Amino acid sequence: MGSVLIEGGTVVTMDRGRRTLEDASVLVEDGKVAAVGRRDSVGGKRAEERIDARGMAVIPGLVDTHLHLAQSLIRGYADDLSLIGWLRERVWPMQGNFTKEDGRASARLSLLEMMKSGTTSFVGVDVVSRYGFEGIAEEVSASGMRGALAKSIMDSGSYGGERRIMHPGLIEERAESLAEAKSMAGRWNGVRDGRVKIWLAPRSLGGCSRGLYEEVAELAVGLKTGVTMHLAEVKEDVRYAKEAFGMTPVEFAEAVGLAGPHVLFAHMVWADDREIGRLAATKTNVAHNPSSNLKLASGVPRVPEMLEAGVNVGLGCDGAPCNNSYDMVREMKLAAVIQKARLLDPTAMPAQRVLEMATIGGARAMGMEKDVGSIEVGKRADLVLVDLRKPHLTPHPNVVSSIVYSAMGSDVDTVMVEGKVIVKGGSSLTLDEAAVVREASERAAGLAERSGIRAGD
Repeated sequence: MGSVLIEGGTVVTMDRGRRTLEDASVLVEDGKVAAVGRRDSVGGKRAEERIDARGMAVIPGLVDTHLHLAQSLIRGYADDLSLIGWLRERVWPMQGNFTKEDGRASARLSLLEMMKSGTTSFVGVDVVSRYGFEGIAEEVSASGMRGALAKSIMDSGSYGGERRIMHPGLIEERAESLAEAKSMAGRWNGVRDGRVKIWLAPRSLGGCSRGLYEEVAELAVGLKTGVTMHLAEVKEDVRYAKEAFGMTPVEFAEAVGLAGPHVLFAHMVWADDREIGRLAATKTNVAHNPSSNLKLASGVPRVPEMLEAGVNVGLGCDGAPCNNSYDMVREMKLAAVIQKARLLDPTAMPAQRVLEMATIGGARAMGMEKDVGSIEVGKRADLVLVDLRKPHLTPHPNVVSSIVYSAMGSDVDTVMVEGKVIVKGGSSLTLDEAAVVREASERAAGLAERSGIRAGD
């Protein structure tokens, strides 16, 4: 794979000491970080390729812990609606009309946007059969990114107390869901030197029977893989859990075996103190999705309280209909400022803590903290160069604060995954950008027509 020397940048290591090194260099050999330090100590190393990082910040690749690859095609078609109406009237009807070719096109568009804005690893949730699971896995593999694809598992078309409200095009039978999960895990889990993983994604409460949740928990252990699901996203989820099971959402999840370091709950907006304590005790992870929670008016989760209790929290963009963006850089600023306003405390969510969520915290949520999430010798070289020579990033006396509060995904210049450059000069080297955008636009128009939905309705 060769060697690359990234020299002269401001290196934000996110190592245990959270060091930021000025005028520093990173040496990459055979896909891993071989040296990191001051340029005069690392710069003398011989390398086959050199990248001039002067005027740039070198940060660990960003980790998006919750996103929907199949939703970029429906960007702009489901704005300004409440969650149930948003799902029933727009999102599910459009997704229920997907073809496998639409699934590929949507995945490519999502991957392109993510890599260009600095995301190197992600958890892609709720992959249903009609999206073409095999094709999506092939696209992730070809993109050069690192992704966990979570197979949607269900035995009901319900959501909470709303019976059979899912679009029929999305409903799968229990046996069908489980069979595809097992098949895909057998073919794809851990391929490309671990870049592609297959997880399990049981539907939200109401979408699975208790027995199916228990079966998913057992299957995950057998497959040695991760589990992710939406939990306590809206108040109605809490009410439903108490009425249906006599427990809170977290209590129910733990009761059916869905707890532990391999489990990742998205949203957790309505977690109470006891639930936060149980998440911490079981080392269960949380994916925070600020844009989605705000746009759908779901509420603001108690992230500082979770972190203080010892819960590992990652950051996620969710999907294009509820965020309109897969830009983790933009998501970081929102994650910081909403907690300050909620608690009326400007110190509630410092920039350093938010960057931790987007890097090492996300890596931990994916079970990869020993491999990625920080720039340290021996770790895989998933690196991002952010161009600081922009008006909105000048001056930048505290680089971490500048990245969180001032930067945008479009400031990303170079992206490297496992030592391979996949974005250079802001352009993708693994995807044909013009072709991806052209096909996505055409397919989105066809999808909307088949679904009977017009933008602006």
